[in-house]
Amino acid sequence: MSRLDRIIASGFAAILVLSPCVVRNVYAAEGLETGAGLLITDVTLINQHATNDEVLVNILIRDNKLDIVTEDTIPADRAEVILDAEGEILLGDLKLGEKPDFLILAGDPRDNFELLINAGEHARLLVRDGEIVSSELIANAQTQAASGNDKVQSYSAPPLALATSYQDPTRWNHFDTKYVSGLFNGVVVLDGQHWRSQDAGSTQQVGDLNDFDGSAVRALEIGVAGTINFNNPWQFTVAAADLTFEPGFDGRESDDLQFRDYRVDIPLSQEISLAVGKQREPISHERIMSLARQPHQERSVTANTLLASRNVGVTLSGTGFSRRMTWAGGVFNDWLEDDGSLSDNATQYSGRLTWLPYITDDENSILHVAAGARYSGGEEGFRYATTPGFSQAPDFVDTGPLQADNTMSYALEAFWQRGPFWMGGEYVQTNMDAPALNDPTFTGYHVFASWLITGEVRGYNRRTGVFNPISVAKSVNQNGWGALEAVARWETVDLTDELVAGGVVDIATLGLTWWLTSNAYVSVNYRHIELDRFDLIGTSSGFNLRVLMMLL
Repeated sequence: MSRLDRIIASGFAAILVLSPCVVRNVYAAEGLETGAGLLITDVTLINQHATNDEVLVNILIRDNKLDIVTEDTIPADRAEVILDAEGEILLGDLKLGEKPDFLILAGDPRDNFELLINAGEHARLLVRDGEIVSSELIANAQTQAASGNDKVQSYSAPPLALATSYQDPTRWNHFDTKYVSGLFNGVVVLDGQHWRSQDAGSTQQVGDLNDFDGSAVRALEIGVAGTINFNNPWQFTVAAADLTFEPGFDGRESDDLQFRDYRVDIPLSQEISLAVGKQREPISHERIMSLARQPHQERSVTANTLLASRNVGVTLSGTGFSRRMTWAGGVFNDWLEDDGSLSDNATQYSGRLTWLPYITDDENSILHVAAGARYSGGEEGFRYATTPGFSQAPDFVDTGPLQADNTMSYALEAFWQRGPFWMGGEYVQTNMDAPALNDPTFTGYHVFASWLITGEVRGYNRRTGVFNPISVAKSVNQNGWGALEAVARWETVDLTDELVAGGVVDIATLGLTWWLTSNAYVSVNYRHIELDRFDLIGTSSGFNLRVLMMLL
């Protein structure tokens, strides 16, 4: 920490101790009592650990307690008094849910140290225990409108509380050197599962599901991600995990930690990058988006059956048309992990193209469409199988080992978001070039609808063509209640065609997720399952309770 850093940091506490003695020269504003709500707009906060780092925020105090500090617009109707700080700097103690003590200076103490020595002469606002002691700020009920986004908005999401780590970036899991910077991360997922019902047909098809009741560690992942600090930094990701968290038709399930990702992303230009290593193939939104960030506990049976989880190779990707379009294509061969040669193992080619036919200025209303394709050689054979969306369950559909010259898969996707509502679906078709099996075709799709009851909006990454994780407006560690999300989904996959009888499964899911923070949630899913296999129709249903925690 520099000398100036130490001065500013110590000044926070010193000014507040001295403030009762120095406010005599500040002219108190008449009639400005905090009451039910005080909104202060356009306040500059300085990072105590890096004084060249600052952020412009809005602050809301309700019932004398700090309610939220946010970079977003706060609706004017949430406050009785609105003051415009005009970008002046705040020094003080801001803890959500507590009575704040702070002052706003007329000037920048980084440029003029006298402001700290004679704070009383330069203070424009003084707040103690959540109440205004004195103020020279302008009270203006129209101020908030001027500080917000002046573009036409389709929906006003709740303001996002400023990250609690803003004033303390020295996190234990972060490292920063001249050549490499990064963050150690991890994920823990705990499940508690109960099969509610099972008829006789289902018992004959898959056995007694009561044997799978109970709790388990669903997933454990540890890793590191960061940058190699060239002039144009490269990004790297290394992660080891229990691979049952990423099931796919080519997944290797194991209770041991294995490398799930090892990749380097190399920027070739502002809009084009090259990814090298083990990674997700570019073919499907559901496959590319992290499972921990999705509204469902598990990916659809279509994705888990017909689409690869991860593969070793290279992907070239980029954007076009002012980032309304993304494109990606890759070549893959997992010989590094199969102890074989390139010629012994199958080579895959996959690609994806996305387009935004409609998007509002504030990006709260979005129509996304995309198409993908994947070719795979047949050197290693094929097998398509999956559980019914419960991790503790046998495979419900299973083709058994199949031999084919090659396969060709096609994927279509469409999503519509308007404010807190998000809906869409994906369709996948896999054609096998297998004359001995009469060239069977397997298909599947899922459709879903999600509602963020607390009003948050998922952002959209126009660089990758994928919807962003939820940014919880006020998490439980920011004096809030987190976010609540409800979701419904219908999904099906058909693995019975020509001489292959792998089965057909239909699943209806209802779910509710309480996002405590953007990186932790508790969720419950109910699934009703119908299986057509072995000339029988079987039905079953169950619940799964999940607790997920991410260290980022």
